[in-house]
Amino acid sequence: MGDNFVLLVMCLLTSTFSMSVAITSSSNGVVRLGLKKQSLGFNIIYAATRIKGRYSTYAKGAVTTTQDSDASEMNIISLKNYMDIQYFGEIGIGSPPQNFTVIFDTGSSNLWIPSSHCHFSVACFFHSRYNSSNSSTYTEIGKPCKINYGSGMILGFFSEDNIKVGDLVVKNQVFTEATREGSVVLSLASFDGILGLGFQDISVGNVAPLWHSMMQQSLVAQKVFSFWFNKDPMASEGGELVFGGVDPKHFKGQHTYVPVTQKGYWQIDLEDFLVADQSTGCCINCTAIVDSGTAFIAGPFDAVKKINDAIEAKGFVSMECKKAVSQYGDLIWQLLLSGLQPDKLCSSIGICSFNGTQHLSDSIKMVVEQKGETHNETEVGQDLVCAACELTVAWMRTEMMQKKTRGRVIEYVNKLCDTLPNPTTQLAVDCTKIPSMPTVSFVIGNKSFHLNPDQYILKVEQDMATFCISGFIPLDVPVSPPQGPLWILGEIFMEAYHTVFDFGNLRVGFAEAA
Repeated sequence: MGDNFVLLVMCLLTSTFSMSVAITSSSNGVVRLGLKKQSLGFNIIYAATRIKGRYSTYAKGAVTTTQDSDASEMNIISLKNYMDIQYFGEIGIGSPPQNFTVIFDTGSSNLWIPSSHCHFSVACFFHSRYNSSNSSTYTEIGKPCKINYGSGMILGFFSEDNIKVGDLVVKNQVFTEATREGSVVLSLASFDGILGLGFQDISVGNVAPLWHSMMQQSLVAQKVFSFWFNKDPMASEGGELVFGGVDPKHFKGQHTYVPVTQKGYWQIDLEDFLVADQSTGCCINCTAIVDSGTAFIAGPFDAVKKINDAIEAKGFVSMECKKAVSQYGDLIWQLLLSGLQPDKLCSSIGICSFNGTQHLSDSIKMVVEQKGETHNETEVGQDLVCAACELTVAWMRTEMMQKKTRGRVIEYVNKLCDTLPNPTTQLAVDCTKIPSMPTVSFVIGNKSFHLNPDQYILKVEQDMATFCISGFIPLDVPVSPPQGPLWILGEIFMEAYHTVFDFGNLRVGFAEAA
């Protein structure tokens, strides 16, 4: 999906949605922000998996019970769910407030939004921009800063102003005005900026995160915030983020709390990883970062390979190549025998909408590129299925020139499909096999947290077709003994389990989402 053949499709099919953000609030130190949800599409999924580098370095390092807050005491922030992989809500900056949609990200700690001084990044022109001259509470700082994310880089400078979250106003908060957004992904995103909810230890410039300022200014009833993500894209509520409490209507039973092992990220111990209730043996001293800003679940290569092998996940190019061979192999054989020009064959049978000459060269280039090389994201084809057809044509034509039989040619080409590189981490699965896929489980605090295949498989609707994607991607992060492998528990996990981030007691809690 992030490969050369489909990246352009993902990027160009971005839709812009206008949705109101439902905000319910009270005056007793709890902020409730509601989330909205929309259908999943190709366009931003590529960015959602580009987390390599995000955790290249990360912070090193008797649990009491927090009472669930009464709903009447909570301010709750409504979050929108964009493409089923991004949840975001609205904040206001300045006096009077200038509104921005932001991702609430527990995997980072800075707040940034586009600046009115951003003139040379395309991304800024697609989003709301903060204008300090329109705010009576703005204080100039001007110190430059750079923030790196897995999907891009932000350049800008620090400023200070009041931040409105629900009906709470955080005064004199330092944030970043972005003057350059170094990724096309940010141009296509439906959010304006990112609001980090990690610890100050990983904050660029050692800026106090907004959440810390809320506590320091005694704006919240409890030193906790909690997420509820609603996976149903058609629901009116995409979810809720609660600052200062926990909404009991969004979970079942009691939370299982585990301590934060290293401040910086919300990092916890992970005792085991199971596939079909059997230990994979891959978790010795494992740790996990609970990250609301990452859509997928990322883990060590060996462990992720076990689950992806179990669900027969394959690279998108390989899967579509096999489909092309299965569905069109005989027809391609006959058309090649008839003398039809290879560069027009796929368009003649309705798979490609053009003569394909340029695209065929791109397809062949993809085959000869070695796995692991850097791929130019601008050199992409127009459609994955079309590219798979053209690869099949090229291979079959080569084999036919060697006087091989139809059966041997199709068998050989089918095997070649398996050798195609998958330049990114994403893998496709057969949608019809989802009911037979195994349950996977994470053992946290001596309790197994199960995910069924409907929870860990993402479905993408595109051009009247449904693609199914494994929610597990490999990510090997170097660690120092005695620390073991690192996992990232992103939104797929948090959709299944209501999550409480308890700063007061330095712990994270999980309960089945309701």
